[in-house]
Amino acid sequence: MVNYNFNRDIKMRVPKEVDLIIKILEQNGYEAFAVGGCVRDTILGRNPQDWDITTSALPQTVKELFNRTIDTGLQHGTVTVMMKGVGYEVTTYRIDGEYNDSRHPESVEFTSNLIEDLKRRDFTINAMAFNPKLGLVDAFDGIGDIERKVIKCVGNPEERFGEDALRILRAVRFSAQLGFEVEDNTKKAASKLSENLVNISKERIHTELEKLILSDNPGKLRDAYEMGITKYFFKEFDDMMECEQNSKYHRYSVGEHTIKVMENVPAEHYIRWAALLHDVGKPVVKYTDERGDHFKKHAIVGKDVAHKVLKSLKMDNKTINVVTRLTEHHDDLQGINLTETNIRKSINRIGNDIYPLFIQLIDADTAGKSEYAIEVTKQLLDYVHDTYKLIIERGDCYCTKMLAIAGRDLIDMGIGPGPIIGDVLDELLAMVIGQPELNTKETLTAIVEKKYKNS
Repeated sequence: MVNYNFNRDIKMRVPKEVDLIIKILEQNGYEAFAVGGCVRDTILGRNPQDWDITTSALPQTVKELFNRTIDTGLQHGTVTVMMKGVGYEVTTYRIDGEYNDSRHPESVEFTSNLIEDLKRRDFTINAMAFNPKLGLVDAFDGIGDIERKVIKCVGNPEERFGEDALRILRAVRFSAQLGFEVEDNTKKAASKLSENLVNISKERIHTELEKLILSDNPGKLRDAYEMGITKYFFKEFDDMMECEQNSKYHRYSVGEHTIKVMENVPAEHYIRWAALLHDVGKPVVKYTDERGDHFKKHAIVGKDVAHKVLKSLKMDNKTINVVTRLTEHHDDLQGINLTETNIRKSINRIGNDIYPLFIQLIDADTAGKSEYAIEVTKQLLDYVHDTYKLIIERGDCYCTKMLAIAGRDLIDMGIGPGPIIGDVLDELLAMVIGQPELNTKETLTAIVEKKYKNS
């Protein structure tokens, strides 16, 4: 084995299956190490999602040494070894050839030297390898960069980003997930080569953006904007960052307000995306007069803009549905009288399936505004919280499915069939939303018989 300058002071516990795979490879005369993100996360005290192994053994040899394998990517040297139903990617040390599309190497050359393999990796914190018996191989000072809390490319950052442009966004994503800063030269290279992101599929962009948004530091999206990254896949965010809000209700630009809202909602998929896009319509509708900036109908316009953004990022249909509805309705309670009837109308209009998310969003939206806005909105928010809870606990009717009679009952009473069924149910619902005590079969039947049966 080559002398890799092992650091034996770093102690790590690896899963039994990983240890076994390494031992089997070593017993047959090959080198093997856990490598990459699993090493980084273990050193950081995080729980690795996956364990990857790198080895001097060729792919065909790996297939011969293990009972159950899957040909994951033989052309790139990767074989998945299955143990107890879990897959572990085992990849031969390799040197990547030229990159001509900012995504894939034109060729792959296998090597027997671990350092050559580590050289091709993206960031120093991801270029460490660990062997339970021998220790840590850290040829690029990944440990030092973890201690300094920086994201730094392995070697020349322009070369690394030129090989795979997605690494530009991954640098910001890792900084968000780990709470690190992107190192200056790495940041400069990312900015210089950010245009290459147009060569990356929206699916891969989506995956990285999702991880950034759901991190503990979603505000790192600001870094992506400042580095000139977002304009190549999310120009609407640039528009928000550059849209000022001169109003007594605001103290931040639309973009900075958006970041505050993301930071004030749970790190969960639907609500974080809704927080990100709830004001995306503001730059489109903004107008200014002597009283300041105005954004009339921004929620309605924002629904369409949010739909466009999510579609372009290849988002699933359910997310598009939930996020666009929240975007469209996030201002629905502004300027209304605070009554139980109006809250029931609001639940009907927005949908109880997302109403708890709606409440989270308006709470966070308010917290990201001016002190004046927070003060004047406090009563409304308290009322919404308390009244929504009361409505749900009592089981008040707020949609036609909750009415004590249904379309079949109306037909049995001689009403319809046809559009009149829906019209009658809508009218009954309007009555019941105003007076929940009317929602009994006897009462609604009497109303229908009196008003419709003989008409």
